[in-house]
Amino acid sequence: MSEMKNVAHSMVETYHIIKPIDLNSANRLYGGTLMGWIDEVAVLVARKHAQMSVVTGSVTNLKFLHGAYLRDTIVLNGKATFVGNTSMEVKVETSVEHINGKRELINIAYFTMVGLDENDKPAKLPGLLLETEEDREEWEHARQRRELSRKMN
Repeated sequence: MSEMKNVAHSMVETYHIIKPIDLNSANRLYGGTLMGWIDEVAVLVARKHAQMSVVTGSVTNLKFLHGAYLRDTIVLNGKATFVGNTSMEVKVETSVEHINGKRELINIAYFTMVGLDENDKPAKLPGLLLETEEDREEWEHARQRRELSRKMN
């Protein structure tokens, strides 16, 4: 598959309202619940871009910036930031959306997703068309994270 797709093609935005079942013993959003929501968004982004099955290969970064609480509205925004041969990086930003519509960033995560063929083997992904300066900056930062990860392994 050699088709190029732009970043906007696979962007995903999801919403959740924090319920009592989502809280930890400190009455904050349980980190594991948020991680599950983030992983789901990363999968949705990667599937839209790749148009095939995908799996999570790794989490390069998962940074909790602030807590979230009962009845908060959580907004997750995901987008592709880098595409290699069979893997891609997906950035997911999580915010609390306040009643007035303003958003406060509470989490940033970077996932490496791998495309799979019908035999569950890594498959070639479509390229990523970089149209904006932000796209190019995200690509460069992702390339640097990828290079650092390779050096560490």
